[in-house]
Amino acid sequence: MIVCLKNAIAFQLKIQLPETFLKRVAEESLGKDGDRLTLVPTFQSRNQQLEAIANLVLVEAQHRQPGGALYLDSLANALAVQLLRHHGTTAAQLQRYQGGLPTYQLNQILDYIDATLAEDIKLADLAELLGMSPFHFGRMFKQSTGISPHQYVIQQRIEQAKRLLKNSDQAIIDIALECGFNSHSHLSKQFRQVTGVTPREFRRG
Repeated sequence: MIVCLKNAIAFQLKIQLPETFLKRVAEESLGKDGDRLTLVPTFQSRNQQLEAIANLVLVEAQHRQPGGALYLDSLANALAVQLLRHHGTTAAQLQRYQGGLPTYQLNQILDYIDATLAEDIKLADLAELLGMSPFHFGRMFKQSTGISPHQYVIQQRIEQAKRLLKNSDQAIIDIALECGFNSHSHLSKQFRQVTGVTPREFRRG
């Protein structure tokens, strides 16, 4: 399945979503038979939600931010849900989950993230721990914490970096890798966005 979208400056973006992925999203997020719910080919139409998601995918693909796999997973699920809801062969409504994650489930996820910060955490892995669809897991996690899984992971990586900068003499590149960032520059960019200073300035302060 290839989705072609144009943004406000008429730049065409092609995003390919595997059929198996769309079927899984249809079943897990919309409660539909993935083999029966297909997309209707649509041309020369505008959908602001789809365009907004696609633009976020483009920005992430261009800059490859740390934690990008988790973020792209979230965007892909949101894109698939919107496509199936608005361009599917049958009407599909989101299953409703209210109140966020129960405390024991939230703690299970937070403990897992804390133990795997240095790894490439994926949305599907987090959702699978609770037996939920990635899309609904992302929504319920945000209801519980006020931020998305991707934002939470970045936040925790920055906090761990702060501790290591203050309490160890490790090189900043080693701290970056230990905290799940893929380079010194990735850590520095995210660190400055969150704290207003670079890791080196934070260590000296």
